Amino acid sequence: MDKILTLGIETSCDETAAAVLRGGRELLSNVISTQIPLHQKFGGVVPEIASRKHIVNIMPVIDEAINKAGVELREINQIAVTFGPGLAGALLVGLSAAKSLAYALKIPLIAVNHLEGHIFANFLSAPELEPPFLSLVVSGGHTALIKMTDYNSFELLGQSRDDAAGEAFDKIARVMGLPYPGGPEIDKLAKSGNADAIDFPHPKVTGYDFSFSGLKSAVLNYLNTAQMKDEPINNADVAASFQKTVVDTLAEKTLAAAEEFKLDKIVLAGGVAANSSLEKTLREACNLRGFKFFYPSKILCTDNAAMIACRGYYQSLEKTFADSTLNAVPNLGL
Repeated sequence: MDKILTLGIETSCDETAAAVLRGGRELLSNVISTQIPLHQKFGGVVPEIASRKHIVNIMPVIDEAINKAGVELREINQIAVTFGPGLAGALLVGLSAAKSLAYALKIPLIAVNHLEGHIFANFLSAPELEPPFLSLVVSGGHTALIKMTDYNSFELLGQSRDDAAGEAFDKIARVMGLPYPGGPEIDKLAKSGNADAIDFPHPKVTGYDFSFSGLKSAVLNYLNTAQMKDEPINNADVAASFQKTVVDTLAEKTLAAAEEFKLDKIVLAGGVAANSSLEKTLREACNLRGFKFFYPSKILCTDNAAMIACRGYYQSLEKTFADSTLNAVPNLGL
């Protein structure tokens, strides 16, 4: 049995997180300190406030992760940390802690791409999962279709050209007066609405790229027109119709890519993976086609350090380590 202990650290946005992983898939602890209540009054994440809160939280969160894992800090074999994409100031807090600990303990440092980490959350929820597979990554800032041939080989098939799906959810929620974060609020409201009540246009983008800015504008125009004409607005119907259009677009492209590249395993990842309609639609479509469908547990859909530790472990098998010059890359791509 693999006894390697990896400490994962994640501070890319508004969650301060640390986790301890034994081997590639045995999660010993997963601690997340969220800042959502702090940012709700502003309707979104304030980068400066997020950075300051990370500074306060980072060491207590790491200490808690070590204690919950039932190990000693000196037993940790390597440290995996998110270096991008994300908020520059927030990323630097996690990087500073990781580099300091790696130096003090004289252990390897592993630089992890946050988006790749989201995919690896599925290995913790489904130990039987193995590449190759197709992954749909849907988060607040990114929407992408990725073909994963082995643990360290990725092929980007398509991504968002403008607004990511999660970004569109948050913007529509804000206009509708729903609290931050908007995605879960839209999902909740949509359950009591008619998804066929409003015919919003489906984004028409060739290939496997995505675009949600046009759909976002269509929803905003619908709301503004109704307000100007003093017509009643059924928010539940708006939420349900908007969500259905987004979900149908994501599912359609994902299934088409799986069929073209002959991949019978589809993996959902990222914060929007927690959307009940997206999960249900993809699951049912995969069942009809005989595909296997995987998606993380709710806690592993959000930003967390367990997924960073898992990604870091598989990078370490190829000796892909970083040094003390490692810096934050806020706009890091896949």
